[in-house]
Amino acid sequence: MKIVVTSVLVDDQAKALAFYEGKLGFAKKEDVPLGAHRWLTVVSPEAPDGVELLLEPDAHPASRDYKAALKADGIPWTSFGVDDLTAEYARLTALGVTFVQPPTAMGPVTVAVFDDTCGNLIQIAQRT
Repeated sequence: MKIVVTSVLVDDQAKALAFYEGKLGFAKKEDVPLGAHRWLTVVSPEAPDGVELLLEPDAHPASRDYKAALKADGIPWTSFGVDDLTAEYARLTALGVTFVQPPTAMGPVTVAVFDDTCGNLIQIAQRT
């Protein structure tokens, strides 16, 4: 058994794709129309056949409440690994990404947290 798809709930799929591709640097993998929404996934260009991230609509009211509660408490929806957190923080900051937590050492990892513009906080982490 292996993980092939995981999700991040987004308030607008087009806006999410623009952010996850244009700012984070992920590559679109699947884009299948499904009525009002799409099966829309992105992957890391470093692992194009790896785990897909589904930019899933937060259409269900419970998902919106859950996202809002996590964000209000400062809890990231998920975490992405980076090789050089300092460089990635500088790159994303230069692209206008808003960080709510700058790089912070936490034992065996250094983390930073940003707002994905789609209702989520996302953590990036580098193992030290």
